[in-house]
Amino acid sequence: MNHLLILPILLPAIIAPLLAMAVRNDIVLARVFSTAATFGLVIIGCLMVWTASDGQIRIYELGAWKAPYGIVLVLDRLSAIMVLLTACLATVVQLYSMAGWDTRGNHFYSLFHVLLMGVNGAFLTGDLFNLFVFFELLLIASYGLMVHGGGPTRFKAGLQYISINLVGSVIFLMGLGTIYSVTGTLNMAHFAERISQVPESDQALMAVGASLLLVVFGLKAALVPLHFWMPATYSNAPPPVAALFSIMSKVGVYAMIRFSDLSLLQQGGPFSALGTQLLVPCAVLSLIAGSIGVLAARSLSQQASFVGLASIGTILISFGLFTPESQAAGLYYMLHSTLAVATLFLLIDLVIVRRPGAGDGFDSQPFPQQGYLSALFFVGALFVIGLPPSSGFLGKLQILHSLRSTSEWPMLWGTILVASFVTLLGFAQAGSLVFWKSSAATKTDPHSPGENNHSESAALESSGKSLPLAMPSVAIGVAWSLLILLMVFPGPVMGYLDATTEQLFDPQRYISAVLEPAGASER
Repeated sequence: MNHLLILPILLPAIIAPLLAMAVRNDIVLARVFSTAATFGLVIIGCLMVWTASDGQIRIYELGAWKAPYGIVLVLDRLSAIMVLLTACLATVVQLYSMAGWDTRGNHFYSLFHVLLMGVNGAFLTGDLFNLFVFFELLLIASYGLMVHGGGPTRFKAGLQYISINLVGSVIFLMGLGTIYSVTGTLNMAHFAERISQVPESDQALMAVGASLLLVVFGLKAALVPLHFWMPATYSNAPPPVAALFSIMSKVGVYAMIRFSDLSLLQQGGPFSALGTQLLVPCAVLSLIAGSIGVLAARSLSQQASFVGLASIGTILISFGLFTPESQAAGLYYMLHSTLAVATLFLLIDLVIVRRPGAGDGFDSQPFPQQGYLSALFFVGALFVIGLPPSSGFLGKLQILHSLRSTSEWPMLWGTILVASFVTLLGFAQAGSLVFWKSSAATKTDPHSPGENNHSESAALESSGKSLPLAMPSVAIGVAWSLLILLMVFPGPVMGYLDATTEQLFDPQRYISAVLEPAGASER
């Protein structure tokens, strides 16, 4: 049995209680242990990607119980990529948080690793019920991280976030119960095998259960019309936490694609229309809503939240076509957007703590180190918008290329291109108001007070706790280095992603690997 599969779950499961009980009063030791564990996850993620590159699907049977009766973890190319992406993002957030965010509340690192355990478990599990368990685990940790640092606005947004996700959990359980009543199993491979055997009298009930799950996954991914919680949550969360949350929406995307590719769409029949007829229209609306939100936003945090929504729409447009070429392009863009949006939240935090009178609002307020931060923001906006030669540009180019085979390609091309232009206008407006006009204000009146509309940043500045630039610059540099690697080596990355989608579009190999481990084949 390959014990590598359990390590992304086991390592944070061990380190989280250690941080909570043994070193909670020593921030230096907490940082050392947390950093070591996070780097360990990166190494494990790299080993997983390398291990999965031979095309073999590997399983880990907890308690040595065989599927479908036991709990199994499944490693294929897709789950390996997502575990590595999570580890890379966690490293960026870990480095940034050491600049001071980890001292603004209790148990930051413990909750941080519990969330990583839940995210990794969701990517590796081969069972729908355990997907629910890992969803709840990461959500419980995210509740604490959401209100880290306190404040009435953050607390109010946190209550909204908790309420929405509790409703989603209830719907998730209802969907699982409905599916189990029809198929008698919640193991994904076993469910995929049995779905074609559902009698006609139970097909309507099966469609209800599948629809409930897709609604939950759409809620987690912030897909329109289930996106209403995302802008307020992300814009009011602590910036490092908002950066980490960018992987949480991808958990919903992952679950939707895994469930659809494996169970519904590849089997054909009466359930195949559940995704194809709904996913692309909702994705288009998400892209439109996100780009308009970027233009209409009145703060940088709101812009980052809406650009995250737009990126979800772009990803799911490519996934919604359900072709290997389009899904490979969507995976490439998902790698890019997760890192780019997360880095944007971190850049915005640097601006907030240096503008005590205006925070991240669109007010012309001079602030220290303005020229350096304006350069960083320009590069961050270039990545997020997808301007050439960034990896975002390459990702969108590949998505556009994959859309050529569809009859709706003129509409989809127009939507993506116009949305990108609108997003560009929004960021140009933000850069002009926050940096350029603030620079002019500095020259005319360097002591201009401005309005205090970001109390947290004002308190930080007045107490002398403004973030130093050393560790944030390292964290942002790591994220940009990963984005540059995507930009410089698109060929090898796309080669791996093409092989990943070929594996996804052969569900029988997944079924055989889980239910008949000796039959696992290579490709």
